[in-house]
Amino acid sequence: MTAVPPPVTRVTPVTHATPEAWLRPSLHPVYARLICAELLRRGFTQAEILQGTRLHWAELHAHRTPVEFLSFEQVRRLIVRALDLTACPWLGLTVGDGTQLSAHGSLGYAAMAAADVAQVLGLMQRFTTLRESVAYFDVELDGALALVLREEIRCDDTHEYLMGHFAAGLLRLLETVTGQDLRSCARVQWPFAAPAWADAYLAHCPQSTFGAERLRIELPVALLGCPSLAPDPDAHRLAVRDCERQLTEAQGGSVGARVRRRLLAASGAYPTLAEMAALEHIGERTLMRHLRDEGLSYQGLLDRVREELACWLLVHTGLSVEAVAERLGYQDTSNFSRTFRRWLGVTPRAFRESAGAP
Repeated sequence: MTAVPPPVTRVTPVTHATPEAWLRPSLHPVYARLICAELLRRGFTQAEILQGTRLHWAELHAHRTPVEFLSFEQVRRLIVRALDLTACPWLGLTVGDGTQLSAHGSLGYAAMAAADVAQVLGLMQRFTTLRESVAYFDVELDGALALVLREEIRCDDTHEYLMGHFAAGLLRLLETVTGQDLRSCARVQWPFAAPAWADAYLAHCPQSTFGAERLRIELPVALLGCPSLAPDPDAHRLAVRDCERQLTEAQGGSVGARVRRRLLAASGAYPTLAEMAALEHIGERTLMRHLRDEGLSYQGLLDRVREELACWLLVHTGLSVEAVAERLGYQDTSNFSRTFRRWLGVTPRAFRESAGAP
């Protein structure tokens, strides 16, 4: 039996609601596109799908190099909209089950060409961050093969969707690689109470139980040695090499991504262009050129970060509008209100009321 590589060491999970955690780039846009594709199949228009999400269809489906990841908050808004439109609380199961291996990029190609399931799980342990950084499957071996989801961010209004998407997507991946029906033998423990629509989960995985602390999928331990349908050492080596390249690049990140992270961490004391260039150890014009090459500008990034942070604080906290303005570096609340209205077409108070926020 092939040994499973030890899990990759990661940072302490972020499970509390901090704006930096919710607003940092953390999900490949393909997973948002999958939601859009499912809604299109159900007959909804592009305008209906994105209404109220503050996302733009062309930007969401643009092919950029490097890829611009979405934040958890951006995807959360899209999930909430999708749940409202479909009135289907188990929508995550449907989208996850429809996720093809190609949606996972080089990681998916490497998995398809792997020798066996153990090698596939090793790939997941090492390269999941190339696609998302909101949750990870840990591998446990204790009489059975258990895949346990560790959530980095948790939000009540999207929790069930994400659990369904992660579980169904993982089973679909393993079924595609092995050609086996794993749903009939998988024991899935769902981390929420049995809902009124529990039959949808039982239809997908008959051995489903509810009320677990974490999402846990138990499979026969013999599955580890199950060979892949299409093992290809050469293709596997090339795909893994591309994953390694992407991982190395991601550790530094694009200039735009680094600038955005620095702005998110600034807490209102936003650096000037010259100060940001100094932090990046380059000149102002060089920074401007790098951002321009990525289709970005410093002022555009600053406005975007401020807008997202303002909306997050208005929706997820009880801070007054005056306190939000101060948090964003505005000395004059009226100036903040005018800027916010330019961003979204409504005042901060009207936005908060429309979102049903505290």
